[in-house]
Amino acid sequence: MAAPVLGIDLGTTNSLAALVGADGKPAALRGLDGEAIVPSVVSFAEGGAVVVGRAARRRAADDPMHTVFSVKRLMGKGIEDLTEVERSHCPYEFVPADGSQLRLKIRGREYTPQEISAQILREVVNRASAVVGETVTRVVITVPAYFDESQKQATMAAGQIAGLQVLRILNEPTAASLAYGLDGLHDGVVVVYDLGGGTFDVSVLKIESGVFRVLATNGDAALGGDDFDRAIAERCAQEMRAAGVPETALRDPGLLQVLRAAAERAKMELSEKLETELVISEDRLGVRWRRTLARAEFESIVAPLIERTVGPCRRALSDAELEPEQVHAVVLVGGATYVPAVRARVEQLFGRKPYCELNPMEVVALGAAVQAKKLEGGFQNLLLLDVTPLSLGTETYGGAVAKVIPRNTAIPARASEQFTTFTDNQTAIVFHICQGERELAKDCRSLGKLILRGIPGMPAGMPRVDVTFHIDSDGLLTVTAQERRSGVKAKVEIVPKHGLSLDEITRLVQEAAAHAKEDFVAARLATLRADAEFVLRKLDARVADAAGRLDAETLSEIQTARDGVVDAMAGQSPDGIDGALHYLEDVARPLVEMTMNTVAQRAVSGKLLDEVTQSAERTKAAAPAHDGSGPLSVKRG
Repeated sequence: MAAPVLGIDLGTTNSLAALVGADGKPAALRGLDGEAIVPSVVSFAEGGAVVVGRAARRRAADDPMHTVFSVKRLMGKGIEDLTEVERSHCPYEFVPADGSQLRLKIRGREYTPQEISAQILREVVNRASAVVGETVTRVVITVPAYFDESQKQATMAAGQIAGLQVLRILNEPTAASLAYGLDGLHDGVVVVYDLGGGTFDVSVLKIESGVFRVLATNGDAALGGDDFDRAIAERCAQEMRAAGVPETALRDPGLLQVLRAAAERAKMELSEKLETELVISEDRLGVRWRRTLARAEFESIVAPLIERTVGPCRRALSDAELEPEQVHAVVLVGGATYVPAVRARVEQLFGRKPYCELNPMEVVALGAAVQAKKLEGGFQNLLLLDVTPLSLGTETYGGAVAKVIPRNTAIPARASEQFTTFTDNQTAIVFHICQGERELAKDCRSLGKLILRGIPGMPAGMPRVDVTFHIDSDGLLTVTAQERRSGVKAKVEIVPKHGLSLDEITRLVQEAAAHAKEDFVAARLATLRADAEFVLRKLDARVADAAGRLDAETLSEIQTARDGVVDAMAGQSPDGIDGALHYLEDVARPLVEMTMNTVAQRAVSGKLLDEVTQSAERTKAAAPAHDGSGPLSVKRG
C-alpha cells in the first residue's frame, strides 16, 4: 500500500504537516518531541551542516549572517524586486543569477530561495515520516492566494528539490475553508481572513452541498505578523537610540536579530496578557535595555497595519457583489489573528464575531490534508472551485492589452481569441503574454512571449490563428497558438525567471481601480490608431490597383476622407478616429464595388474593403515583436 499523501503548510514564519486519520478527520502531525510547528528558519553552520527549525531559530542571534528566515517572501522574485525594507532587515548578501533570479550568498555559496525552502520541506516531511512509520514523498503544498505563476512554480521547484512529488498547489484561504467545511461550517457565504507571518489574503467563498466555490480574492502584498514584529522592534530601536545606544550597535545584525525575537515574543505574550517586558541584552556590544510594553500601546503601534487589511476585504466583497451583512461566517487563519485587536477589527468590519474554532496556525495544513485525502480517492462529495487572482492576456498593436482570462475566473480555466496577420505574406506572429489589470501592456507585468512560425504566405487578414490560454488546477498557465488553414502550432508554458512580488500584484489591482477611466481611454486610443493604420495601408493598395478606373471627384473625396483619418490619428480623441474611419468607409464604397471582382480573382476569398475597415470593436492589431523578428498580427473580433 502506498504511503499517504501529506498536506503541508509552507509558511513564512512556521511550517507544518497534517494528515487525515482513520476517523476521517485531519490532524496536525506532531513530531517525536510533541511539536507540530517547524519554524521556517534555516541556518548554515561551518563545515556544511544545515540546521532547520527551532535549532536554527536559536542560532539567529549568534550567527545572523548565515541564518535565513522569512524566505517565503523571496520566492519567485528577482533581485530588482527586493524592497528597501527586505534589504535592510536581511543581514545576508543578495546576488543576481541567470535572468536576475535572486540568490543568497552564504558561506561562499549561492542559494536560491527554492533551495532554502526545500530544506524546510525536507525537515517537515522527515518528521512526518517518522510519525507515520514510512517514507512520505507525495504532498499537497499551500501557497498564498496572491502567488503568481512564478511564485507557484518556485514552490513546485522547492518540493522537487526536496525529493517530493507535489500533487497539488492549493491556495491557503481555500485550504482553510476545506478544513472548516469538515468541522461543521454551514452552507453559505464565508470570508476567509488569512493574516500569516508574511502575507495577508482574503477570500470570499460560497459553500453549498459540498461545493466550495471561490467568488473573489484580494490581499495586501507585504503585510503579516513579521511586520507587527518589525514595528515593535523599530519603536524599541528609536528609544534605545534616544537612550544613547550607538548607531553602530543598532545596525549590528546580531542585535537586530535579538530585537526581532524579543518583539515576536512580546506580540505573542500580549495576546494573552495586558502587559509584558521587553529585555534586550547583547553582551558582545555592551547593550542592556529593558522596558514594559502594555497591550494598549502595542495596539496603537500596529493599528495602521491592521487597518491595511480592511481595504482588501472591502474590494473582495465588491468583486463578489456582496455586502458585509450577506456574509454568514468569517474564518480566521494565520498566527497574527491571535492578536485581540485584529479580531476586534474583523468583528467590527463584518458585524459578527469571527469563527475560530480551529487553531488558526494549523487550519491551513488541515485543509491541505483534506485535499490530499481527496486526491487519494476520499471525500468524493467535496468539489473545490478556485479562482485566478489577476487577468491574463496578450499585448495588441499599439500597446493595449486584450484580456483573455479576467481575474477572479474559476480555475481550471480555458479561453481562446482569434488573431490574424497584419502584413501581406507574414510568416510569423509574436504574442506578448501579460498579467495585470491595467489597460496598457507597459503598465502590466510581462510573463513571456509565444512565437508562431511557419505560417504560409497569404494576404494580410487571411490567416486564422487561435490562441488559447489554459490555467490548470494549480493556477499554472500554458498558452498555445494554431493557424487553422495550415495546422501550424506553437506552445509555451509561462514560467518566468522571476514573477510578480505580492506587493506588485496588490499595486496592480489598486492602480487599475484608480486609473480605470484613463486606462480605458488610452487603450481605446491605441487600438483605434492601430486599426486606422491598418485600414489606410489596405486603402492605398486598393486605390493604386484601381488607378485610371475611378473618376477624379470620387478619388478626391476618398483622399479628403483619408486625410481626415490621418489628422484624427494625430489627436487624442478616440471618438474622432472612430468617426473619421466610418466616414472613410462610406466614401470608399464605390472603390469597394469596383474592386470586388478583382479581389475575388486574386483568391482573397471575397474579402472586401469594408471587412478590412471594420470598427475598433472588431479588430485590434497585436503587438510588434521586440526581438528583431518583426512580425505583427491583428486580433479578430
